[in-house]
Amino acid sequence: MMNSVVDAYFSFRSPYSYLATPGMLKLKDDFDVTVNLRPVLPLAIRQPDFFNPENIKRAHYIMIDFPRRAEFLGMAHNWPSPDPVVQDFGTFKIADEQPYIFWLCELGVEAQRRGRGIEFAYEVSHMLFGGTIDWDKGEHLANAAARAGLDLAEMEAARLGGDHRAQIDENQKALEAANHWGVPTLVFKGEPFFGEDRIDTLRWRLEKAGLKTR
Repeated sequence: MMNSVVDAYFSFRSPYSYLATPGMLKLKDDFDVTVNLRPVLPLAIRQPDFFNPENIKRAHYIMIDFPRRAEFLGMAHNWPSPDPVVQDFGTFKIADEQPYIFWLCELGVEAQRRGRGIEFAYEVSHMLFGGTIDWDKGEHLANAAARAGLDLAEMEAARLGGDHRAQIDENQKALEAANHWGVPTLVFKGEPFFGEDRIDTLRWRLEKAGLKTR
């Protein structure tokens, strides 16, 4: 059977995307499958009114559920500092200037183009949610890229003036075409699997599809 593809729609601000990264790497290790990182912008950017004072229960639930799920999985559970999305948590207003999230998404696109997308997502998200303060300064991001087998300086040069923003838009359209909106969503043969806790279901689907294990 020819190598099959799983598209992983991922947000660098999503704690659940972070929690999914070990399972995403294990898919690559366990199955004859290519797992493509397809970064999308977080809901806070795509739908600025998704988190607002009228829908505060959504944010409250995440802040309850993310730490307990991370603890259940044996993973760190710190909110990134700085937050990849500049947002006032009192009013939920999204700042006009967003210096981090587009940068991270474009680097994710470049990492995928270099064949190390999932590895980059793993290392960067573990840095973000693992408690690294001022991750945007010094060598933190360069070191995370290096652990993923990438050179940050080369990636920065490639993304400047590139079509990475257009690829992010294309990823979003593809996610919607797969009949979903959230992250992490993994798609195999047009079938979406939403959430870190659905990777085991995806593994079952891959086995039923006859994919060879490594």
